[in-house]
Order: sequence, then structure tokens, then C-alpha cells
Amino acid sequence: MTKTATITRTKAVKRAQTRTRGKMSRIISHDIAVDLGTANTLVAIDGRGVVINEPSVVATNKKTNQVIAIGNEAKQMVGRTPKSILAIQPLVDGVVSDYEVTEYMLRSFIDRLHRVHRVLLQRPRMIVGLPCGVTEVEKRAVEEAAKSSGARKVYLIEEPIAAAIGCGVDIMSERGSMIVDIGGGTTEIAIISNGVAVLTKSVRIAGDEMNDALRQHVREEYGLQIGERTAEDIKTTIGIVGGDNKSRSMSVRGRNVITGLPQEIEITSDMVRVTVAKQLRPIIDAIKGVLDETPPELISDIMQQGIHLAGGGSLIVGIDRLLRSETHIDVNMPKNALTAVVEGASIALANPSLYRQSLIYTE
Repeated sequence: MTKTATITRTKAVKRAQTRTRGKMSRIISHDIAVDLGTANTLVAIDGRGVVINEPSVVATNKKTNQVIAIGNEAKQMVGRTPKSILAIQPLVDGVVSDYEVTEYMLRSFIDRLHRVHRVLLQRPRMIVGLPCGVTEVEKRAVEEAAKSSGARKVYLIEEPIAAAIGCGVDIMSERGSMIVDIGGGTTEIAIISNGVAVLTKSVRIAGDEMNDALRQHVREEYGLQIGERTAEDIKTTIGIVGGDNKSRSMSVRGRNVITGLPQEIEITSDMVRVTVAKQLRPIIDAIKGVLDETPPELISDIMQQGIHLAGGGSLIVGIDRLLRSETHIDVNMPKNALTAVVEGASIALANPSLYRQSLIYTE
């Protein structure tokens, strides 16, 4: 081989190696953040942001105990499959109720990162958001599920702290901040200062309870049986609380509980307002209770900065106005309310030395 040919080949190899290293740098990540929610599970990859946002639902065949579908596909099956197909929500009130199904769901989502998003994960570090006040047994269940899904190190972080970081709040400041994270199974309330939660309150009333209340009201008021997805659609489409008095309506289909026949009715936002407001009352009372226990110095900070909202439940139209009128404190609504927890957890994991007081490391 001539000298010129050797040089040309060497350059080609170097170019190929450079392309390979560049490609691998795009597909390899060692950090995963997970918001393991009652309603939805979100997964974020360091440098890529949120790559998975799907319902925390697993469909199984009761006869064979085989998993049929996970996430969006499983959610679509709810109410539309034979009785032999069971849709399971492995998390109740934000904590693991079915360890094996939770592990399988996590592993499946991580496998999907390999196949769909071309992310090669070699026993990554993982951080998982948890509600305030969970027991050591509940923490251990999440840790074991995360490790069994392939994580080499697992960190835990309280959801309101992660949500505050995701909302852009400087939690390491000595100034007090208040975060209210209204999720699917729980509402997390926290006063944060110097990187830790000074006061916390977890209320096991959130989006799912609002949906159940709407289903119950429609059944009692109109004699119509509707499904969970329909109730969610009602809440998100015409759900209004506080401030806006303009009435809206939408058509709803279901089964008449007397005749057993299909029926379509018109639902108004006034009905939704009353029903959802009843479910919000315990949350508002809990917020006032936390404020009542907050030291005066931190109250002054909160009055200046306002209350920060996060979570899917905070997207109900007018909830910020309702809370403002009840607490006399400004309310901040972030654009990333749905993803604040997982984004904040990802930031904390990428900067462990900065947020060391906020992280719980499990061996």
C-alpha cells in the first residue's frame, strides 16, 4: 500500500471514528429521571428532556397473567375489552401498590428508550419523585422496582421539591417558596427553604377524585353511567373554577342506568364548577393550614414570590384565581406544569453536589 493510500485510509478511519463517537454521544445517556405518578409516568433523559409521557396503566390477561399492553395502548383498552383483560394502575396515591407490575412497566419504558428513542443505557443512574411523607417501606418498594428495571444507582426526591426546581424556583435560597403540586392521586404542598422542605402536607385528593366525583354526579343527576376517560374529558374541556362566569357545555354519551340503553346528554360548565369545587375544598383548606404553620419570615417571602402551582390538576381553568381569592397571595402558573416534577428531578440529578440536601441516595 502506498504512503498516500495509507494516509487517505487513516483519515477515513479517523472520520469514521469521529462520526461513531458523535453518534454514540447522541445515543448514550447515563441519567434517567422518572415521575412515577398515579395517572401518568414521565421519563426524562439528561440532555434530551422528557421522552416518555404515558398513563401509568398496564393491561393484563387474567387467564394467562400475561401483560398485553402498557401506557397509552393500555389506557385505550379501559372499558373496551373483555372481562378477562384487566387494566391495572400499579400506583395508588403516588406510591407502589403492585411491585411486580410497577417493575415491569418501568423496564418496558426503559426498553422503549433503546428501541424507539435510540438511547443506549448501560445501568444508568435513576432519580424518582415520590410524594411527601411516604413510609420507608414505600420508599424501598420504589427503590427495588427502579433497580430491578436496570438502574445501578437510585436517588429519591420529594415531588414538591422536584416541581419547584422544574418551575425555576431557586430552592437553595434562604428565602421561602411555596409549591402546590396537584397530581392524579395526591396533592403535595410544601414550604421550601435552603434546599429542604420546611413544612409539607400530602392530601390524597387530586385529579382522580375529581373525575370520580364527576362520574358520580352525572349518574345521580342524569341517570347516566360514564367512564373514567369521559369524566376526564369533561374536566379538561369545560372545567372552570373561579373567575370566569361564562357558561360552556359539551355533549356526553353513556349508558342510561335505568333502561340500559345508550344516551346522549348536554353537560354544562356550571355543573362541573360545583362538583370540582367541592373536591378542591380540602386542598384549599390544607394550603391554608400549611400557611398558618409557616414562620412569619417565610410568609413574607411567599407573599413576595407567590404560590407556585404544578401538576395536571393545576391546569383546570380558573384554579389560580380561586386560590388567589382564598389565600390573598399571588399564584404563579408555569408553562411546564405537567412536566415540572420530572424536569426538576432531572436537573437535580445532573447537579447532585448543588442539590445534595434535597436528594435521598439509596445504596
